[in-house]
Amino acid sequence: MIERQITVDGEVWTASIAGRVTVYDKDEFSVVFARTDEHGRKIRRVSRFSPLGARNRSAALEELSLAELEVLVRQSQPDWTSPELGYAK
Repeated sequence: MIERQITVDGEVWTASIAGRVTVYDKDEFSVVFARTDEHGRKIRRVSRFSPLGARNRSAALEELSLAELEVLVRQSQPDWTSPELGYAK
């Protein structure tokens, strides 16, 4: 599985694809952003993404520019509000 790194507001996030697959897998999928805070806790956020180019999830994530990834991080939701991450808290 592909992982991408992006720095937003001085924090380094790792972007990867959520393991959850829906019937709309080719139309949209979840991108999981993760980082570790200053106390060693893992922070995860999720954003839905609809690829315009490649329909393969890994290829679509690879095609995203850093600016597009930053937009996804900024509009993402916390893990505890996300079914993709099992409403973790």
